[in-house]
Amino acid sequence: MISAFEHPFLSGLVGDEEMAALLGIEAEMTAMLRFETALVEAQAELGLIPGETAKSIAGTIATFKPDMNALKNGTARDGVVVPDLIRQIRQAVEGPSNYVHFGATSQDVIDTALVLRVLPCLDLLDRRLAVLAGAFADLSRRFGERLLLAHTRMQPAMPIRVADRIECWRAPLQRCIERLQPLRRSIGVIQFGGAVGTLEAFGDKGTALRAALAARLNLIDVPQWQSQRDRIAELANWQSLVTGSLGKFGQDVALMMQTGGAIALAGGGTSSAMTHKQNPVDAEALVTLARFTATQLSGMHHALVHEQERSGVAWTLEWLILPQMLIAVGGSTAVAARLIKRIQTIGHDLGS
Repeated sequence: MISAFEHPFLSGLVGDEEMAALLGIEAEMTAMLRFETALVEAQAELGLIPGETAKSIAGTIATFKPDMNALKNGTARDGVVVPDLIRQIRQAVEGPSNYVHFGATSQDVIDTALVLRVLPCLDLLDRRLAVLAGAFADLSRRFGERLLLAHTRMQPAMPIRVADRIECWRAPLQRCIERLQPLRRSIGVIQFGGAVGTLEAFGDKGTALRAALAARLNLIDVPQWQSQRDRIAELANWQSLVTGSLGKFGQDVALMMQTGGAIALAGGGTSSAMTHKQNPVDAEALVTLARFTATQLSGMHHALVHEQERSGVAWTLEWLILPQMLIAVGGSTAVAARLIKRIQTIGHDLGS
């Protein structure tokens, strides 16, 4: 069974093709090859490898097409894709190939490639969240002075303005947007430490090389963090905040439709057995995606525990969970935008 996010029809409910493309195999391979190119160029700049050799390697990488089946078999054998990838690149290089990947390790490639893919995902989510916050503000301008019956602990309470409830949907998203800038600084960093994190192959030029590599990749230069996964957990935390906030919106809409009269939606949600029904499909999907990311968050916190200088176990757990979370967050923003557009009216007009 394939993931719902990639399923031929379930992906229509919860998937996000744009986010999936940013995380897909083409994007991943591009990011890993970008790392290897920047590495040889930075090494040549510092005199660590011959300049002509660096040009030859970079030229080979520019047109390199990997054997994906060999990469699959190599990953099964080595537990990571990089050894076979480097083997293939070295075979393709004309002339000295021992400087391909010189002094680096698999984790440098994979973690930096992850960062290079995550940053565009955050840019996409930033734009979408801004649109959603604006859409909620527009709903408030249109319907904000109408009345709703508030419910506390699922019981009828007192009248409130529609604007009061909409603000409970909008404000958390605005705070998620504000959290993005420090999150970008935390996640947008180079991972480069060599075999055990000490840059031992480069002597006293290790930190200079790391800085030059970071600059070529437009990343922030920081010491290696290969077994320090708090940056990744922080990213996962933020994702759960986004989907949870949108899940609150979805849950409220579903409950408002249950009571009838409080909200009207255009189209969608038909039943195969009861044609009179209008099921709150988008609202339910937002709740589902919120609960999905919340359950995945536990796994990302388990992945904080890396044994000593590197963990194959925790690292692989990240690979299983993090992309699914990112697609879920993307799907959540897409579904929320769709749901807002379907809202025809909220609340009761005092003049009627």
